[in-house]
This record gives sequence, structure tokens and C-alpha cells, in this order.
Amino acid sequence: MTVVPVYNVVVVPDSNIYFGIDNYKKMTGRAPFEGEKVILMILRADDSREDLEKESFYPIGVSGVITEVNAGGYLVIRTHGRVHFDEITVYSDHTIELSVSRRRDEEDLDPAYEEERLEKLKKLVIEYTSQFQWGALTRAYSEQWTTIGEIAAIMSPWLSISNEERYALLAEDSKKKRSEAMEKILYENLEMFHVNNEARSAQEEGYQKVYRESAIKKQIEYLQKELDEMHPENITDVRRFQVLIEESGMNETARKEADKVLNRYKQEGQNSPESGMLYDYLDFITGLSWKNEDAREIDLDEAEAVLEEDHFGLKKVKERIIQQIAVMNLKKQQSGSILCFVGAPGTGKTSIGQSIAKALKRKYSRVSLGGVRDEADIRGHRRTYIGAMPGRIMDGIHKSGVSNPVMVLDEIDKLSVSYNGDPASALLEVLDPEQNNTFTDHYMNAPYDLSNVLFICTANSLDTIPEPLLNRMEVIQFQGYTATDKLQIAKRHLLPKALQNVGISADNLELSDEMIRTIISDYTQESGVRGLRKRLETLCRASAVQIVRGKGSKVVVTKENLRDFLDMHPVYHKQVKESARPGIVTGLAWTAAGGEILYIETLLTKGKGEILITGQLGDVMKESARIAVTLVKSLFPEKSEIFEENDLHIHVPDGATPKDGPSAGITLTTALSSLITGLPVPPNIGMTGEVSLQGGVNPIGGLPEKLLAAQRAGVKKVFIPEDNIDDLRDVPDEVKENLEIVPVSESTEVLRALGLLGS
Repeated sequence: MTVVPVYNVVVVPDSNIYFGIDNYKKMTGRAPFEGEKVILMILRADDSREDLEKESFYPIGVSGVITEVNAGGYLVIRTHGRVHFDEITVYSDHTIELSVSRRRDEEDLDPAYEEERLEKLKKLVIEYTSQFQWGALTRAYSEQWTTIGEIAAIMSPWLSISNEERYALLAEDSKKKRSEAMEKILYENLEMFHVNNEARSAQEEGYQKVYRESAIKKQIEYLQKELDEMHPENITDVRRFQVLIEESGMNETARKEADKVLNRYKQEGQNSPESGMLYDYLDFITGLSWKNEDAREIDLDEAEAVLEEDHFGLKKVKERIIQQIAVMNLKKQQSGSILCFVGAPGTGKTSIGQSIAKALKRKYSRVSLGGVRDEADIRGHRRTYIGAMPGRIMDGIHKSGVSNPVMVLDEIDKLSVSYNGDPASALLEVLDPEQNNTFTDHYMNAPYDLSNVLFICTANSLDTIPEPLLNRMEVIQFQGYTATDKLQIAKRHLLPKALQNVGISADNLELSDEMIRTIISDYTQESGVRGLRKRLETLCRASAVQIVRGKGSKVVVTKENLRDFLDMHPVYHKQVKESARPGIVTGLAWTAAGGEILYIETLLTKGKGEILITGQLGDVMKESARIAVTLVKSLFPEKSEIFEENDLHIHVPDGATPKDGPSAGITLTTALSSLITGLPVPPNIGMTGEVSLQGGVNPIGGLPEKLLAAQRAGVKKVFIPEDNIDDLRDVPDEVKENLEIVPVSESTEVLRALGLLGS
């Protein structure tokens, strides 16, 4: 008896199995002949004869006999009954030895019921096979089927069932359950056929539609391209945006968003109410530079020459900028440092940003943040709102036309908070090198890389900048200019530009250095040079009037006509007083406009020991005054009755101006000591420093500006905290040469130096 391994075939008793002769030879190693008895063994997997093992077979098979060997290349095996493989041996020469026993069916199927089942299955098979070309043959031969097994064998190759399900049909002993399972399989396959047929029809319709649409689009694109080449001036907006999007190099997210908006723009049409908003978005996003600019090698000497040419002084600032450029050269990319220039108005913070862009050979962009109180000004508006616009950062990038401009965020200290959000918090992402490479503007709705942008912030004061924002920036202080610096700036930059603006030359105006110094000292009051620029422009305009009226081709400015030309009174400068009085001492203060001298006045009146403090002082300065009173009481115990029998009044002139800070502590202490001892302090002696309750003099801020103000006001000697000695490096040599600077660590050192306290 020949063993025939089979796979992927439903094998049931009393049915005909059609088998390819070549396949038979492959699996048995011999040619078939009619009358040959065979045993069909069902394989678990489609293994070759060389790979067969005992475990390759299911435990139940079918016996049969070859009834026909057809010259057309197939044979017919008529199955008889099921057999159980009690023992299977597979030899090395691939022969198989079996020990089998007969497996009998359970005759639980009523003949009438079997006939009913058979007819039902015939109808299902006819309906199922109608999808195939040989379906008509099935209808013709269906009358010859006498058993359910025959139906199972014939339909086996065409049923979508697993090998396990095929074996389950064979292993089932109950004829009734076997017929029910076969019926269920046919039902499932028929249902699947209907679903697939519907899907295939829909798919074919979809393919036809897609193909037709694709063909039409290609024709339109070809014709549109021909028209564009013939008439480039008539290129439609849609076509133009398509080209711009393709060539922009934008990231995948931005590309998807742009394509979505472009499709909507095409569907809406130019007459749609939303077409303007869609057009603006496409125009904006395609106008951005999405390509990373190559890092350029910057010549440090050349960059330094540019900075020196455009700005006089600012030595420390220029050194730090050159360091930044050197780092960028080495890293071949934007450095992580965000520079913050802090100083009085007119000291060159914004203009040096332009010089940096010039030195780096980059585009320059300036964003004014003064008064901004809406978070959307930074992050942009969402396009759901009418009149939505991009944020100021992305708008600045768009206007610059490059992805790596030098961007100056001007007046960052003047941001404010409102119910619309906190702009300063929105700036945290912009100025954080770890986050800004994926900055997402709400208007764009797509990330943009800001890591190549060199951000420079400017501020007049650090007090109003939130701490988290300040931590992300490197602060560079811009000190005020000395009179000598202002003279050079006026001659090199301000005056030539003012002459050019009014259309006259240096030959038409004679303005001596002495007259410029007079303008600086008598008609300006500032740490910067903005007021000086305005005075020179006024002078040039007045000179232009004289020349146009024919009063000469050259105007000579003298002390006599300077005031008439400027048409203003000389400004009031705080100068040291000529006479000294007990209880009045010169202090030094720092404001957003630079340094100033500040007088502390004290007075005793009959009373009950009350203390009155005036001059619009802040809480910190009031506390300094009370500390000074307590300290003086401890230093002069013999004068204690003076404080008990009199009221003390402390006043700081210029009452309309708010004042605060601890740096007037030593001045208050000295003024009170002068008052109770009756000994005056020379007015040309100034001082600054915070005083502790134990009499120590603690460090303060703004020392360079304060010393500049002291020199300008005529102060000759200044007491400063010893801990501020390092700050003297930032003070111009001209100022240090004209001032006697005395570092102190204790308030008693000041009092003894002034003769107010015994040794």
C-alpha cells in the first residue's frame, strides 16, 4: 500500500480526490497505476518529501484506491474510509512505514435529513462557484453528487479555510456534525465572496475614477506648464504657490500644512470670503527661508574694524562681541549665548546690533517689544480668528528673507502682563537654545528652526525682566559716555550725519570743539548721546535756513549765537553746592537714564523724638533711613538726648521723582552724624554704599554710572564700598583720573575721615 502525503486538501471518505501525476511522483517516489491501494496522510505543513518526520502528519488519514490515471496529467483516488495511524516510522531513505486501524463514522445522520442536507449544499456550491469560469460545469455535474464527502472533495481547492479546519472535517466522527461544518464553511465562503465582489466592484470604480482624474491632472499640468513658459506674467497664484512650496525646502509638517491650505484655496476660489486669509498664509509661509544658511568664516580683524568704525568707546562690549564671533567661527554654527545689552538710553545698544550684523555679513532684523502685553504678539494668532497675524519673531524672520539674521529684541524690559497672557513667558522658548529649534508660531501651525538666529536683547534696566528670562541671557552693561567720549562721537558720527541729512557740508558750518563741549555740558543731560544728536540736528537745520536766505555760505557758531540757534534754555544740571551746611551730604544714585548726584538733607525740630521721612522714597530706602538713625544713636551715645527731645526730618530733594534702593545708607548715616555734631561735610565729597545695622558698608550696583555722574557734577572725592573695587575696571580712565576714590568697609572709616567721629 502506497503512502501519499497531502496538504491543503479536504479529505473525507467516499469521495473522489483529483491528484496531479507529477505531484504524486514527487511525494511517493513512484509512478501511479490503476487499482493501486493508497493511504492519504494529511501533512501539518507544506513540507517537501526530504523534510518529512513523524510529527509532520496528523494522526488520522484516509484509505483509498487509484481508479483512473489520465493521460492529461492527473489521477483520481476514490477514498473509502478513515484510518488512525497507530504508529508512524519515517526512514532515512524517506520511505514511510505505518501501523493503522480503521476509524469508523458515527451513523447519526438520518437518510432523509442527509438528502435534505445534500440538496442544500448543492445549491450553495452552485451559487458559490458562479464566480468562476467553470461554474457552469459545476451545475451540470451537481446531479451526480451522491454524498456530502464528494462535495467536500470537489470544493476543497476553492475554499478559503485553514489546514486545521480541513483536518477538523476529517477528524470529526459524526456524519451530522461533519455535514453541518461543511455547510457552515460554504456559507462563510459565499458571504466572503459577496463582500469581495462588492469591494472589487467599488475598487474597480475607484481605480477608474483615480486613473481618469490622474490623467486629466497630468494633461492640465502639461498644458499649464506650456502656458507658463509662453506667458510667465500670467502664472496663476495656485501654480505659483505650488512651485514655491516644492522649492522651499520646508519641513514635512510645514509642507503638509501648506498643501492643506493650498487645496482649500483652490476649492474656495478667489471670490471666497476666506480667500484673502488663505492667500496671506501661503504668501507668508512660502516667503520664509527654510534652508539652513552655510556658516561663514568671519575675519576677526575685519569684524573688529567694523565695530570700531561704527562706534566709539564701548571697549568691554566690543571685546565680548569679538569673543562671540570667535566661538561661532570654531563651532561653525550659532553660539548658544543670548546677549542682553543693558544701559541708559542713547548709549548705542540698538545701533551696535546693526554693526554686529554688518560684521557677521548677515541680515539685520529689529523687533520692538516696548509695550507688548499680548502673548500672541510673540507666538502669533491662531488662524481661526479674523485678522490673524504671525508673531513678531516670525514676522521679523520673514522680512529679513533669511533663516539666520541678527535679530535685536528691543526694549525687552518693557514687556507687560495682561489678561491676554504673558509675553515674557512666551519668549522663554524663543531664547532657549535647547527648545527654539522647533519653535511653533500659532499662525504657521508648523515648527521653525530659530537656532541659527543670533538674538540680541536690549534693556534700560534689569529690574523688570523676569528672572527665568534673565537666566537665559548673558548681560552686558553699557556704561554712560564721558564728555570726552561724547565729543569724539559728535565729531566722528553725529555731526557728519546731521550735515548730510540737511544737505550741507562741513565747509558750510564752523563748529569748534569748544562749542560742542558747551552743547554737551549746557544743553544735554544724559548718559548717552541721543539728546546731543538732536541738538546737532537742530543746529544744522538752523544753519541751513541761514544759508538758504543768503546770509552767507558759511555759518560760524559762537557762544553768542548758540542759544539762538538751538532755541532753548540751558538744561539744569545738579552741581555740587558751593557752601557746606551741617546735615547735608552729597550721595550718588543710579537711574535708568544713568547716574545722578543726590542730596540727603536732615533737620532737627523741637518735638518728641518722631522721625519724618519725605521725598517720595520707597520702602527699601525708608528702611535704610531707620537703620542709619539706629546706627548713629549707637555711635554717639552721648547725643542720645538730641533724638529724644527733637523730631528728626529726613528729606531727599526732587520730591516728584520716586526713589528707592539701599545704596544711600552711608550717605544717610553721614548726614545724620553731621547734623548732631554740627560739623558740615564738604559738598564736593560724595559717597555710596549700603549700611548694615552693625555699621558695615555693603556693595551696591551701578558704580560706573554713579562715578560718571560725580565727575560731571564736580565731585572731587568719593567713598565707595570696598567690595566694589573690581567694578572700577569698567570705569573710564578719564573718570578715575579726575576723582579720588576711597574704598571703605565700615561706616566709621567715612566718619573719621570727615572728622565727624573721634579716633
